[in-house]
Amino acid sequence: MNTDKKWYVVYTKPRWEKKVAMLLTIRNVQNYCPLNKVQKQWTDRKKITEEPLFKGYVFVHVSENEKWEVAKTEGILNYVHWLGKPAIVKENDINCIKMFLNEFENVQIIAIEKPIALNEKVIIKQGLLMNYKGIVLELIGKSARVKIEQLGFMLSATIEQINLEKVI
Repeated sequence: MNTDKKWYVVYTKPRWEKKVAMLLTIRNVQNYCPLNKVQKQWTDRKKITEEPLFKGYVFVHVSENEKWEVAKTEGILNYVHWLGKPAIVKENDINCIKMFLNEFENVQIIAIEKPIALNEKVIIKQGLLMNYKGIVLELIGKSARVKIEQLGFMLSATIEQINLEKVI
């Protein structure tokens, strides 16, 4: 195993995960598109199909100097970034996903919701107010009313909690 290679995650065009994995394999680029065995029910039969576990993502194992050439592959939109750089995935995490999918079928990905509390500082992760910081004024079911102070004004907006992240 080449130690200067790292696992990265690339965004793909919608429903291009398997195609991107095939194109990378043709180019001799080590990749991993985790496939989930899912039972589909039609009116006349049941069938096991393989669907990408992570919709819109494929893992690539490349060195620093081949990283940007790989990004030119048809169907790849960009790398997933963390703190301004392409995110690196640990080899152990890749192996864990492989073992899990070998053991189980019909795997579901469930986001772990971090509870948000009143008066908590949050940052908005999506939408027109993305990257604005605010304070939670009220919790309304799965939404929250957030106070945003910007440019000398105070705005109050109701935002789905899934689009809020605690500021640490």
